[in-house]
Order: sequence, then C-alpha cells, then structure tokens
Amino acid sequence: MLQDPKQFSLALKQICEEKGLSEKQVIETIESALAAAYRKDYGNKMQNIKTKFNIQDGSVKIYDVKTVAEDAPLEEELDSAEDKKDEKRKTDLPPKKKKDNDSADDGLEDEKKRFNPRTEIQVSDAVKIKKDAKIGEDIITELESPDDYGRMAAQTAKQVIIQKLREAERDTLYEEIKHKEDTVMSGVIQRYDPRFVLVSIGKATAILPPEHQIKNEKYNIGEQMRFYIMSVDQGRKGPEIILSRQREEIVKELFSLEIPEISSGTVEIKAIAREAGERSKVAVSTDDETIDPIGSCIGQRGNRIQTIIGELNGEKIDVIEYSKKSEKFIGNSLSPAKIVSLKIDEDKKIAVVKVKTDQFSLAIGKSGQNVRLASKLTGWKIDIQEEKSEKQDNDAAEEKKEEDKKDNKEKSDEIKEKTSGEKKEKAGDKKEDDSVKAKIKDKKEKKKEETDNKEKVDSVKPKTKSKKEKTDA
Repeated sequence: MLQDPKQFSLALKQICEEKGLSEKQVIETIESALAAAYRKDYGNKMQNIKTKFNIQDGSVKIYDVKTVAEDAPLEEELDSAEDKKDEKRKTDLPPKKKKDNDSADDGLEDEKKRFNPRTEIQVSDAVKIKKDAKIGEDIITELESPDDYGRMAAQTAKQVIIQKLREAERDTLYEEIKHKEDTVMSGVIQRYDPRFVLVSIGKATAILPPEHQIKNEKYNIGEQMRFYIMSVDQGRKGPEIILSRQREEIVKELFSLEIPEISSGTVEIKAIAREAGERSKVAVSTDDETIDPIGSCIGQRGNRIQTIIGELNGEKIDVIEYSKKSEKFIGNSLSPAKIVSLKIDEDKKIAVVKVKTDQFSLAIGKSGQNVRLASKLTGWKIDIQEEKSEKQDNDAAEEKKEEDKKDNKEKSDEIKEKTSGEKKEKAGDKKEDDSVKAKIKDKKEKKKEETDNKEKVDSVKPKTKSKKEKTDA
C-alpha cells in the first residue's frame, strides 16, 4: 500500500515528462519489474507471472496466465521421442528421401505438437479449472502475495525498473527521430573534434562525419545550425544519427522558411545544384503570371536571399527561372553569362553553347564551376565555345601571318648562324691539323738527330779499345 498516492502520482508524471514516456509505458515497466521480482523469490519456472499495479492505492495483484492449447506431449517427452527416432535411424537402413514439401509439412506438424508448459495449458487440464475453456483462451489464476513481498520486491525491482525505463526512453527517442529521417532540423554544436562534430538535436546526440562537412566551415560550440538527417539507426546505447551539411535539401528548406511564396506553393523550386560552401543554383517557376519567381526569392534589396546566404556562411546562390523548353532552361542555367547561340542533341543530351569572347570565362566559371553546376541542374552535357566576330577573325589571321613571318625569319637566321659556325669549325680544324703535323715533323727530326749522334759515339768506342789492348801488351 502506498502511504501517499498523490506524491507517487506526481513522481510518475515527472518521470514521464523527463523521459518523454507515456504513463502507460511507465506502469507496464513497473508491473514487469514486480513480476520479475516475484518469479525470482517465490515463483517457479512453470509459471507465467503477470502483475497488476493499482496506481490509486499502490496494491499489487499477482497472476499466473496460461493460454489453452491442444492436448500434446510435453517438450521433454518430444525431445526423448526424437532421440529414440534418431538412434533407430542410425541402426536401420537410410530411409527414402522425401520431397521438400513433405519434410516441411512434417516440421510444421512437429511445431504444432510442441507444448510449452510455462505459457500454455492443455485443454484437458483447463476444463478442470474452467468448464467452458476453449483453445486460445487465457486461463488466469490469482496467486497469493507473501507478507514480505512488498519490501523484497522493491529491492529486486529497483534495477529492473531503471533498466526498463532506459530501454523505453531509447525506443521512444528512436521512434521520434526516425520519423524525421530525410528532413532538415536545427541542432546545436555540442563538441568539435578533428574527426567528427557532435550535435545536439532535441534530446538526442547526432554525429556530423568529415565526409558530410563543408570545407573550411567553422563549427563553434553552442552555435545553432541546420542539418540534414541522413540516417537513423537503433544502437546499443540509443539512436545513432548521421547528419550532413552538404545536401541540397538544406538550401530547399531555407528557401521554404524565408520565402512565403515558396512555403505557400505559389512559387515552386524545380531543381537545385550545389557545391557546398562555394555556390548553388536554384531553378524556380510559377503558374501565376502576376508573380516574378526570381524577384520573390531575391526580395526587396536582396534581403531574403541575403538571409539564406548568411545561414549558409556566405555560400553564393544563383536564382534562375525554370523553363520546360530545354534551350531556354540551359541558357538561363549559365547565368550570369549571356549566350549567343545554342544547339542541342536530344538523343545524346548534349548542348553546344556559343558565347562572346568577353563572356567565355564567365560562362565557364572558376575552375569550370559555373558550367558544371549548370550541367548538373539541367541534366545536360554542356559544351561552351567561343564565338569571334569578323574583325576578330581578320585580326587573328593577320596576327597568324605576322607570327609565321617571324618564325620563318628566325629559322633562316638560325640556318645562317649554323652554316657560319660550321665554316669556322672547319677552319679551326684545319689549323689544328697543321699544328699537329708540325709537331710530328719536329719530333721526327729530333729523333733522327738523336739516332745520328748515337751512331757517331758507337763508331768512336772500338778505336779506344784497341789502343788500350796495345798498351797492355
């Protein structure tokens, strides 16, 4: 019995508000915990314990609930019978193979025969309790509540209630966020890390991974931003939410919030092409001839579009008019560049656009960004070509002639220089040959002189020897 039912009721409402749960969910959690406590201390494995908690006086009634089923052998008996069949099959010859349908039917028959004594009661036993018992009916038997059940149950049920409340809170939060998948929501930057950004969305915490962040965008803690919810999955500790700042839906949501004509449906966004953090192109149209779709999006003195640009941290936005005619739509998509002519190939979805020289770089854009976004917006492959005037063509032809003359002159000069260089090289080679020949001649003459002197010395030596011999004699 509750000493103060009003205080309990207030506490129950407070839990429901804090956890975002319904009163029914909390009471079911309490009843489940009380049943677990009774089963642990007083019940047995053959009982299917259910409890009924009265919020008015705090009383608890305990029941054993069983469903009436056909008469069938117990699970233990079936298991022993199957074991015997298996042993017999091992000793006997292998039986003939049956068709898949026959085996499936046998399996279904076995499932039908299985009987769970904890949750079910056989018809023969149910009739003893209730004479008009039918198959599928619940037989509810009230059990006595022990004297010390309240105190023991409170201790045992405490952790169970906390766990069940957490599970119920996670499920409720998951269901709430799951419905908002593929939508845009506001979130507050909770924590910034080089790998990811943690964002608080309502009661849940979401993740903004690096691949879905905008390059060079700053995420300051406590700053509120808009995010696209990519996916919501049920995790072990709660819902796992993945966000993105790069999706086109963010631009569409901002246009819908800031421009009443779009939110009311008077002006419609037909297509969006975006390179997050740098530039976006938005195609708009309307059936109301009295409304200018582009002017509605820009606003007076550009106040509407400037608000959207501020939300996207300075990302440039081109608003263009949509047209069902492909030529006009492609021409508009290349804005702010002005085109001269356009040819399209419907089969290959290729458009060849010609622009003046001063519009060529504007049509292509920085690093090809303008034509790339236009192609993405329209779904066509766009080829930008430069169209030159007659005067420009004549000037280009004259420049080419001058360049050719200059090139020819340079080539002739190179040939002359080469020829003169070759002559000089030949003259130099001749001089070198003469000097080499003179040196060789000098060496020969010197060698000849040395040879002659040696011969003279040799001719003098024998005479000297003969005089010596005479003296000795």
